[in-house]
Amino acid sequence: MHPTERLSRKLQITTALDAEDVRALDRLPINVREVAAHSAIVREGERPSQCCLLIEGFLCRSKTTDAGKRQILSIHISGEIPDLQSLHLHVMDHDMTTLSRCTVAFIGHEALRSVTRERPIVAEALWRETLIDAAVFREWIVNVGRRSAVSRLAHLLAEIGTRLQVMRLAEGDRFELPMTQLDIADALGLTPVHVNRVVQELRRAGLLELRKHTVFLPDLPRLKELGDFDDLYLHQSETLS
Repeated sequence: MHPTERLSRKLQITTALDAEDVRALDRLPINVREVAAHSAIVREGERPSQCCLLIEGFLCRSKTTDAGKRQILSIHISGEIPDLQSLHLHVMDHDMTTLSRCTVAFIGHEALRSVTRERPIVAEALWRETLIDAAVFREWIVNVGRRSAVSRLAHLLAEIGTRLQVMRLAEGDRFELPMTQLDIADALGLTPVHVNRVVQELRRAGLLELRKHTVFLPDLPRLKELGDFDDLYLHQSETLS
């Protein structure tokens, strides 16, 4: 697989790229690295000169309070460039950290700026991705601030499963999710003990099975109803044939 193949697939979910747009992405100069789990990609306060394209694995965006408490702000999957804002906001205001072992392609800012100037549809697609990120942030605020603990976890699982399915990275209602209970707690604003109780409650209800880092959702429609999940905010109107 070419390193930018999943990026092209991700962008074409919402934007009709032509063959030359895809070739322009393929020509981007990139530096591919393997990154261990729980490693920082970029930290708050740094001034990166490149963006990262996640090829394989999972990473998260987070902030940490002065008291050392972490809040995970979003989860990112293969095909996404979660730090596109660093093209124009030169100082990072949050951390980006791997949740699993990841394959990451680093793309210099100047190369990305060049392709967006030369290929306006690519620029449109990348801009649309940042708008979708903002929509996800809004939904996560509602999830953490207004939903019950059980609904929060149901919503999170439904979202990640939906995003992976659209990217062809999930098998039916089964997908990989290499998050510890502490990671999930930090994403939902709960304690790990509370997360464990919620997981057990979803299991007893027949809505969730966990085997190591594999998630199986036996009754996805009922889970979505419990989580008040409507995928409108993901704006994933697929354009691929």
